[in-house]
Amino acid sequence: MTAPDDLREFLIETRRRRRWRVERLRRRRRAGATLGLVAVVIAGLAAAATVGTGAALSAGCSLSSLKPVQIGENSFLYAADGSLLGSIPAERNREPIALAQMGRWLPMATVAVEDRRFYSHGGVDYVGIARALWRDVSAGKVVQGGSTIAQQLVRNLYVGQERTLQRKLKEACLAIKLSERWSKQKILEDYLNTVYYGDHAYGAEAAAQTFFSKDAGELDLRQAALIAGLPQAPSVYDPLHDPRAALARRDEVLQTMLADGAITRAQYRWAISSRDLHLVPGSIYTRIREPYFFSYVISQLENVYGANTVRDGGLRVYTTIEPRLQLAAVDAIKTTLNEKNDPAAAIVSVVPGTGAIRAMAAVIPGNTHNQFNLAAQSAREAGSTFKAFVLATAIEQGMDPDTTYYTSAPFVCTTGPWCAGDAEAGKPWQVSTYDHTYAGTISVTQATLRSDNTVYAQLTLDAGPDNVWKMAKRLGVHLTQKPVASIGLGPLAVSPLDMAAAYATFASGGVYATPTAIAKVVLADGTVDRSSGWGVPQTKRVLSQGVAWKVNDVLHQNALYGTGYGSSDGVHPNAGKTGTTEDHADAWFVGYTRDLSSAVWMGYPGGEIPMLDVHGLAVAGATFPVPIWHLYMAAAEKGLPPRDFLTPKNPPSFRAFTHHYYGYLATTATTTTTTAVAPGPAPPPAVPKPGRPVPALPAPPPVVDARAR
Repeated sequence: MTAPDDLREFLIETRRRRRWRVERLRRRRRAGATLGLVAVVIAGLAAAATVGTGAALSAGCSLSSLKPVQIGENSFLYAADGSLLGSIPAERNREPIALAQMGRWLPMATVAVEDRRFYSHGGVDYVGIARALWRDVSAGKVVQGGSTIAQQLVRNLYVGQERTLQRKLKEACLAIKLSERWSKQKILEDYLNTVYYGDHAYGAEAAAQTFFSKDAGELDLRQAALIAGLPQAPSVYDPLHDPRAALARRDEVLQTMLADGAITRAQYRWAISSRDLHLVPGSIYTRIREPYFFSYVISQLENVYGANTVRDGGLRVYTTIEPRLQLAAVDAIKTTLNEKNDPAAAIVSVVPGTGAIRAMAAVIPGNTHNQFNLAAQSAREAGSTFKAFVLATAIEQGMDPDTTYYTSAPFVCTTGPWCAGDAEAGKPWQVSTYDHTYAGTISVTQATLRSDNTVYAQLTLDAGPDNVWKMAKRLGVHLTQKPVASIGLGPLAVSPLDMAAAYATFASGGVYATPTAIAKVVLADGTVDRSSGWGVPQTKRVLSQGVAWKVNDVLHQNALYGTGYGSSDGVHPNAGKTGTTEDHADAWFVGYTRDLSSAVWMGYPGGEIPMLDVHGLAVAGATFPVPIWHLYMAAAEKGLPPRDFLTPKNPPSFRAFTHHYYGYLATTATTTTTTAVAPGPAPPPAVPKPGRPVPALPAPPPVVDARAR
C-alpha cells in the first residue's frame, strides 16, 4: 500500500471513530434525560396512586366523565331451528364473548406477552415501564412497550392513540382507576374483546374465526400463541400475508410463556415442532345463507333500528325461516326448471293466522349473482290469481257462486262508468277466454274452475272494480295502481309475498296476519327487545268466517277439478288459483292448506318476456307453477296431520245479486261453445297425474285480456 493510500485510510478511520464517540455521547445524554423523565413520571404516578391519583389529574381522570369509543360489533341472523344464516358485518368485525368462553391458552398467552406482571400491579407497572425504556434506550429505538393491559384497554376505549405526555399521564391515571374499580378478569375480558388483531378482526372471537374458522375457546396452544402475538404489530405479523413473520412472532410468544412458567418445556417443544400455521381463513362474517330472505330481514330491522344499529349494534336476530322448507322450495324449482335458459321462479310461504314467513326462495337458472329479491321486492302482473279477490268481494255482497249464473261468451264492454270512455274513444274493452272455448250459461263456481275471463269480467263490473281493489288492499296487497275495469283479470302488479299473505287470510277464516320474518331480537347487552313487537302476530279480521269459508269451498274445488288440478298431495286438503298473464309473461299458482299459504311465481326477471316455449310448452299457471307448488308443499307438509278448513259459526248470507248491462256478448253464430254444464260441481278434467305439467294449450291470438288459467 502506498503512502497516500495509508493516509486516506487513516483519515477515514479517524472520522469513523469521531462519529461513534459523538453518537455514544448523544445516546448517553438521551438515556439520562429519558431515565430522569421516567423517574419523575414513576414518582408522580406512584404519588398519584397513593393519594387517589392526585388533584392535578382529577379533573381529566374521571371514568364517569368519559364516553367509550363506539367500536361496534357484528349482528347475526339465525333461522327458526337456531342455525346461523349469516352476519351483518360491522365496520370492524367484532363479536364479544365472556372470558370463560375464550379457553385456557389465549388469555394465558396474552398476559405473558403483553403484561407479565398483570396480576400483581395496580394498573401501571412501574418496573415494566423502566425495563422497557431501558431496553429502548440501549437499542436506540423502540423495541418493547411498557403499557399494561389496563393502559391499552383505556387507550382503546377512552383516550385514543394520540402520542403526547398529557395523554400518557391520563392513560396511566385511568388505568389505575380502572384497576381499583374492576376485577382483573373484567379488565382482561374487555381487552380481549376490543384489541385489534388485523384483517378487520377486533376481539378474540373475531380473530379466531378470521384465522382459524373456530371459536376462541377451541384454539390450541399454537393457535392461541399466534393470535396473542398479533396486537403489537397486526400488519407486520399478519399470518394471511406474511406467514414467516407470523411464525417468528408466534415462537417469541411461546418462548415468553416458557420463561414465565406458563407452559412446560414439553408443551413448548410440541408447539414449535410444527412450522406450518395451519390457517383456515374463515367465512362466518362473509357467507350468507338464504340471501333473498336475509336482505328482506335487514330491511325490516333497519325500519325499526336504523342502519347504524343494524350494522354495528351487535344484534342477535332469530327469524321465522325454516331451512328444511327453504331447501324444499329450491329443490322443487330446480327439479321442474332444470335447464340453463329456463325462466326464473320464486316461492314464498307464510303461516295462516300468524304471518310467519317459513320460506322465501328464488332460483334464476344460469344466474347466481342476482341481488334482487324476486319473492318480496318484485311486482308482476297477477293474472287470474286476482279472481279470488273478485270472488270474495261478490260473496261479501251476497252472491252465491253456486246459484249465480252468467253467460260464457266473448264480451265487449261499451257502457257504464268503467267502459264508456274507452268505447267512445274507439277502444272498447274486449274479453275472451284463454283457449277461445265457451260454456254458455255457467255458474260462478264453474267459471272459477274454468278460469273463465268473460264471466269474471262481468262479475267484476257487477261487484265494482273499486270494491275489488279495496278488497285486495284489505287482504294486505300493496297496490300502487288505481282500479280499472279489468282488475279482476289481474293487470295490476303484485309480489309473491303479498299474494301468499292475502290467500292465507282465507285459510285462517278471514283473519289477515301481517307477514313477519323476525321472531325475536336480542340486543347487544343480552336483553330481549320486547318493545318492537317481534314475535307477536299482527292480525286483523278483514272477512267474516262465512265469506272466507265459501271462498275456500270454491278454491278447494278448483284445486281438485279445475285449473289447480295436480296441486294436492292427496293427504292435506288444499285450495288455490292459477294465473297466467297476457302473452304468457307471468305465471302463478297461489294455494294454501290450513298450515301454509304458498305463492309460486314464474317469469323472466328482466321484463315481460313471453314464455311460449319452455320445455316445448307455452307456460301457464297449470303447466309449471302447479307442479312446482305440488312438489314443494308435498315436502313441506310431510308428516303433518291433515286439517280441514274451518267451518264458520255463521254461514254466509246470500241474497239477490243483480246483473247489469255493460255491452254485448257474442251470439252463438260467432262463438265456439262447449257443452253447457249443469249447475253443480264440475267433473274432473282429463289431465296428467299430480305434479306433471298438463299438455300445452293453443296459444291465443293477441286479443285484449285473454288472461286465464
